[in-house]
Order: sequence, then C-alpha cells, then structure tokens
Amino acid sequence: MNAVRVNWQLKALLPVVFVLLLGLLFFLVATVSLGNPERHFLLMVAGIGAVAICGVSIFVLAYLIQRPMVELQEKVAMVSAGSLDVSVSFANRNDEIGDLGRNFNHMMLQLRESRKEIETMHRTQMSRAEHLATLGELAAGLAHEIRNPLAGIAGVIEIIGRDLPATSPARGMVKDVREEINQINRILTDLLETARPHPPMMMRSNLNTTVEHAVMLARQQVLSKPIKIDLEQAPQLAEVEHDSDQIHQVLLNLLLNAVQAIEGTGTIRVQIDARADCARITVSDTGRGIPEQQLSHIFRPFYTTRGNGTGLGLSLARRIVEEHHGRIDVTSTVGKGSRFEVLLPFSVADQPSETLAEVLSH
Repeated sequence: MNAVRVNWQLKALLPVVFVLLLGLLFFLVATVSLGNPERHFLLMVAGIGAVAICGVSIFVLAYLIQRPMVELQEKVAMVSAGSLDVSVSFANRNDEIGDLGRNFNHMMLQLRESRKEIETMHRTQMSRAEHLATLGELAAGLAHEIRNPLAGIAGVIEIIGRDLPATSPARGMVKDVREEINQINRILTDLLETARPHPPMMMRSNLNTTVEHAVMLARQQVLSKPIKIDLEQAPQLAEVEHDSDQIHQVLLNLLLNAVQAIEGTGTIRVQIDARADCARITVSDTGRGIPEQQLSHIFRPFYTTRGNGTGLGLSLARRIVEEHHGRIDVTSTVGKGSRFEVLLPFSVADQPSETLAEVLSH
C-alpha cells in the first residue's frame, strides 16, 4: 500500500500552526476564566497576526524553495527524455539552493562532454570496423592467390631436394627454403583465420582433456630443449561448454609462445581450476617476460615482440576466448616470466547479455 504524499509546505508549517493553535487555546481558556472582554479582542488580534505570519511564511517558502524545486524537477524530466542541453536559473544564488543549482549545471556539463567523447569514439570504432572488414576481404583474396603458387614452389623444392646428391651443400639451402615456405603458410593460415573467423561449435565436454592434448603437443616441441612443461589438472571440475578445437588452438599458441620466451633452461606450468562461475586455465613461464609498455599491445593484430612471429596468434586467441564469452588476462615481469589466464564460463547460456569480462569487472 502506497504512503500518503504530503506537500513539503504542510510539513514545514504544521508544527507552527499547531503551536499557534495551542497558544490561542490557552489564551481563550484564560480569557473565559477571567471574564475580561478586552482579552477577547486581544485574542482576535493575535489570531489574525498568526494567520498573517503563516501566510507570509508560505509565500516566502514558495518563492525561495518551491520555485527552484519545480524548475529542477522539470529539468530532470528533460534529461530523462534524452536532452542534456539544460541548466537551472537559480545557480547564481548565494545559499544552499544555489549550491544545488551549480552542482546540477556542472553535472550536466560533464554529461555533455562525456556524450561527445562517446560519439567520437563510436565514429572512430565504426570507421575502424569498416577498414578491418575491407582488410579482411583483401587478406582472404590475397592469401588464396599466394597459396596456389606457393604450393607449386614447395613441390619444385621437394623434387630438387630429392635430386641433389647427398654431399651437395645446396641441401642445406633447400632445407632453409622449406622452413621459409612453412613460415609463409603459417602466416597465411593465421591471416585467413583473422579475415574469415568461424563461430565456435559449443559442446559440454571435459576441459582437462582439451588442455592435456595441447600440453602433449607442446611437449613434443621441447623434446630437444631443457624446458619442462608441468600440468596440474582439476579432476572434479564440471564440464565446460566450449569448442575444444578452438580452445586447443588458444592453449597451444600460449604454450608455444612460452617456449619461445624461455632462453635455455626453464619451466612452463599449466594449471586448471575453478573461479566463481567459470573455469580458469593458467599458463605461466619462467621466460624473459614482457616489458610493461608492450603489455597493452600484445593482443593487437600483427604486433609481435619476436622477429619470426606473425603477430596474429594472441589476437586470434583473444577473439576465440571472447566468442566463448570469456576473458584472457596477462601479467608479466621482465626477467622472471609471464602469466596468462584464460577464463571460460561453465555455460554460455548463463551469460546472455554480457561477457564474462563484464561480469567479473562488476
């Protein structure tokens, strides 16, 4: 049941009226008991004066307080309707009401400036999206045109390598050419993934199995290196809704980056656990680390800290994780190593309107 709304003037004047009526009643009783007619006249004058005082008080209060409050209500209604080009006229008063007006006008100024910044950022993002779309179409066509002759070159190099004598010094050059061809193929593959991403095929499955498969492949890459890869699974972890192939791609990329970051002996640790309503995969290494000024750029396309890197691996990893409504974070200390965290919700249906990154930032 709704409470009864009482106007503020009544709230302010009711105590005054009550005291005046109580005083008039006291004088009335005193006059009657004394039987003095002159007191009746004085009582009437006092009553008229009390009424006059109440009237003047209402007028003053209405002029000094009600008018600014009504104006403020009208301006707030305009703001609710979407108009930010509003201000109140009582901001020049030298009292608390004036302070309220100045604060309101300052707030509206900040809102107008914020809206301009948002509109500018929106235009910039839209322009960037258009450029990226054009770049994606160009990259897809370019990759297709390069791959066909590249396959022919690879076939020719293979034939030349078989025909060369075993003692020919040119065999070393053939091997180098093969490696360069494979590097170009990797770049084209990443470029195509960036230009034409496909949505994840979500299925509830054991995340431990996905991670273990990626770790197993990474261990094959370090058989001849003094690098140890440890895996700490979470046997009690609930099944996670994810595309195992794509998450496998993310983890393998993080693991290979960790391998390349280690110079000499080192350790890579992969850990799986649960955090709130999500699963967490941590990949940490004892490599050279990433300088602080580079951390904010490592997820940008084509940005790489390695001479032989494509600069697309981490960009693809973040896109895949975000399409899973998850988040990927990184912390690093130069000379001590890096730590990547991949957070995936157990169920994408639990995140219908916002990503896990937004949920965890609340």
